[in-house]
Amino acid sequence: MVKYIIIAVIILLAVIIVGFMFRKKHHAEIERLEQLKLQIQNKPILEELTKVKQLNMNGQTEEMFERWRATWTEVMDVHIPQIDGMLFDAEDAVDRFNFGKATAFENKAEEKIDQVDRQMNEILIELEELIGSDEKNRSEMDLLRDQYRQARKSLLAHQHSYGAAAGPLEKKLETFTPLFEEYDQLTSEGNYLKAREIVISLSGEGKHIFRLIEVIPPLLADIQSKIPSYINELRNGIREMESQSYYLEHLEITKQLDAMEIDLAAAKEQVINLNIEEPKNAVEDMKAKVDSYYELLENEVEAKHYVDQHKDETAETLEKVTADTREMSDECAVVQQSYKIPEQDAKIPKTCLETLEELQKRFDLLESRTNEDQSAYSSLQQELSEIRAELESVNSTQNSFSESLKSLRTDEHKARARLEVLKRKLQETDRMLHKANTPGIPEEMDVRLEEAEENLFVAMQGLQEVPLNMKLVDNYLVKAERSIEEVEEKAVEMVENVQLIERIIQYGNRYRKTNPQMNQKLMEAEESFRQLRYTKALEEAATAVENFEPGSMKRIEVLGKESAWRV
Repeated sequence: MVKYIIIAVIILLAVIIVGFMFRKKHHAEIERLEQLKLQIQNKPILEELTKVKQLNMNGQTEEMFERWRATWTEVMDVHIPQIDGMLFDAEDAVDRFNFGKATAFENKAEEKIDQVDRQMNEILIELEELIGSDEKNRSEMDLLRDQYRQARKSLLAHQHSYGAAAGPLEKKLETFTPLFEEYDQLTSEGNYLKAREIVISLSGEGKHIFRLIEVIPPLLADIQSKIPSYINELRNGIREMESQSYYLEHLEITKQLDAMEIDLAAAKEQVINLNIEEPKNAVEDMKAKVDSYYELLENEVEAKHYVDQHKDETAETLEKVTADTREMSDECAVVQQSYKIPEQDAKIPKTCLETLEELQKRFDLLESRTNEDQSAYSSLQQELSEIRAELESVNSTQNSFSESLKSLRTDEHKARARLEVLKRKLQETDRMLHKANTPGIPEEMDVRLEEAEENLFVAMQGLQEVPLNMKLVDNYLVKAERSIEEVEEKAVEMVENVQLIERIIQYGNRYRKTNPQMNQKLMEAEESFRQLRYTKALEEAATAVENFEPGSMKRIEVLGKESAWRV
């Protein structure tokens, strides 16, 4: 029994707790809706309506004002009290824990609040549009009136600058007057929104007309004065240049100028009809073409100057290089009797002469074209420039080859001098070996000496050949030089080893009687020494004394250097 009572109490407590939670939730929702209602009441409708009273309360403005005020009054007197009632009923239902009914009142109140809020926002937007229209209208219309006055003043003061376009422009400006009057009438009647439409229309038309007023004078100046002046200058320049033997037909400038004059007449007609975009683009294109025509004529003048300046000089250079190349060809033939020249290099004189012959033909043709006055100087300049470049290349090639021929004899003298030096070095090496206090010269050293002598002989024979192949001789000399240096190095090493062996044996002699083992090792070293096996003898003698007295080899070497220094 007690158990059931406890369960019932727990359930009751849970229900009470849930109930209070729902109650708290609904009170929060009612408070939210109350705040939304207050926001509607605080919207600045009355303040904005007060601003409207400062406008002309006539016509459209008065009608809109009365509608807005009636709507606001209805909201404050009818809809707000209805919302208050719904929120009161919802709160009463919450206090009675009738949450379903409270939710229904809350939903109904929120729906009403949304409806009223939309109405208020629409009124504010319309108020802003009306008040803003008045402010924009006044500022933009003041600017339009000022631009209109400036345009008329400019048109009257500089009527000649507009030519036949002045009449159509005047008619365009005359259409502004009735629109200004209509705007003033609508404003005085309070029809600010309709007046706004007039301002927008005038702004669009004014932008177009005022641009015409600004652009047409300089555009007509280009069409009627500047470009025709350029055309006349070009025609006069062409006639003057042709009288000075310039060939200009290939440029077709006169034909282009004729077409340009036709285009100018068409452009002028379009401007008179107040169509400026196409003429404006056409005029810019004509200016660019005129600049390009001046540039073409200047190029011809510069090209003529180049041809006049370099033609005779090129003829002299061509003659000189040809003479030099023939001389080089004769020299090559003479040199080939004494020296062997690679086949590819031997063809250089012939190739250069063939190229020079072709260049001479091209230059003769260029001179002929120059004298006939039937060729553009720009093409003559290009041809002359190419001839000069190729001529420079041939001259450089034949000069290099000529220098290489001259260097052959120098190379021969140097090779013979190198040969003498190598001979002396080999003789000195041989003399050093035979003068050295040694039992004899090992077979290996004899082989090296013979090889060096053979390489030296081959180099000597190479220098005796006719024609002389200097490249091959140089290879022989390099090989001989390498073998002689190697034999010299080995000979010096052998002599030094022999001297060191003698010092080691002398050093070890003092211990022979007391150390039979050392005596035996030194005897082996002496036997190798007598057999001319110097490297082995050095190794055996050094090992004998070093084993008996570590560090003795360093002392022997030091003593040897001191002895050599005293000598």
